[in-house]
Amino acid sequence: MAFLALGINHKTASVDVRERVAFTPEQLVEALQQLCRLTASREAAILSTCNRSELYIEQDHLAADSVLRWLADYHQLSVEELRASAYIHEDHDAVRHMMRVASGLDSLVLGEPQILGQMKSAYAVAREAGTIGPLLGRLFQATFNAAKQVRTDTAIGENPVSVAFAAVSLARQIFSDLGRSQALLIGAGETITLVARHLHEQGVRRIVVANRTLERASTLAEQFGARAVLLADIPQELVNSDIVISSTASQLPILGKGAVESALKQRRHKPIFMVDIAVPRDIEPEVGELDDVYLYTVDDLHDVVAENLKSRQGAAQAAEELVCAGVEDFMSRLRELAAVDVLRAYRQQSERLRDEELQKAQRLLANGASAEDVLVQLARGLTNKLLHAPSVQLKKLSAEGRVDALAMAQELFALNEGPTDKTPQ
Repeated sequence: MAFLALGINHKTASVDVRERVAFTPEQLVEALQQLCRLTASREAAILSTCNRSELYIEQDHLAADSVLRWLADYHQLSVEELRASAYIHEDHDAVRHMMRVASGLDSLVLGEPQILGQMKSAYAVAREAGTIGPLLGRLFQATFNAAKQVRTDTAIGENPVSVAFAAVSLARQIFSDLGRSQALLIGAGETITLVARHLHEQGVRRIVVANRTLERASTLAEQFGARAVLLADIPQELVNSDIVISSTASQLPILGKGAVESALKQRRHKPIFMVDIAVPRDIEPEVGELDDVYLYTVDDLHDVVAENLKSRQGAAQAAEELVCAGVEDFMSRLRELAAVDVLRAYRQQSERLRDEELQKAQRLLANGASAEDVLVQLARGLTNKLLHAPSVQLKKLSAEGRVDALAMAQELFALNEGPTDKTPQ
């Protein structure tokens, strides 16, 4: 068995590449089943967020190239183009990578809490697709436990630092009084919920939530005294919106240059601050060319994020140590599982030999043999059969010069002290 973590993230790939490799929620089940069908992967899960697309895989033998080719083919990219941005972690390193990701140690914003929920969603979808088995299932549970311990035992999760918070922090730098601004939020997922919460905490009272379904927009809007509208209403809402923050799973841009240009004319060129957190992007890049528009993508938030990270840097080392301990514990348990399989096979073999000797003893008793003679023969026969295979193998290994195997046998059978009984000379 072998674990593999393969993907791209904000450190290795631009937003252009990331949006081309992203999976929509609707694609995931079919993609997982196809991945297992067309590669050597026995178990698989896919994590796809605005900052990363990663495949977590269990295989009999590592076959990273076949997985990379599948990912390139699925998204209609060349293997060379994808290889330039991709990273591959195997076995111990793959386990460590998963735990670091879930703990927020590999995020754009150090310690951001969203990623753990996204990892749990990836696990749930893989279970739905039928591509999670016992090994990857154990790895995910160990990963969740490690991330929970990091959150509990370190200060890495203190202070609200996330991409959503970074976007609101940037808005606060541009607008001296957020309480006088109106915010238009596009989408109604977890990221936009965080944005709405941070805006509300910063004094923004006029918030409009636009979403594909009005019901979901209304559910979010009710939490913050906001107003819910449909995506089709965005052009009208732009006219009164000073802040626009978007994060949806749409494959096509929701907001184009023409709509923003029209809104700016009606606003008499009063500036609009926009943050596009989505991958693929919700706002056409050309919107950033307009005067009086300040458009930022997730890649533009690095400086804001750096400022907000200072309070968490001290906790990062402690978190890394907890992750390392989690990795070692999981790998140790995995090795124990391998021993369990061997022990199970050995027990089954021993029980089969026992039953054979027991049947012989029962036949002898039925034919009138004395109980004492039968017991002696039973003990001798069982001992000989149990020792036969180990004896043959040890002699063979000794003849081959395998001193290490002989030393291992001494330890395995607790023979290091030598014979316990000595015959008097």
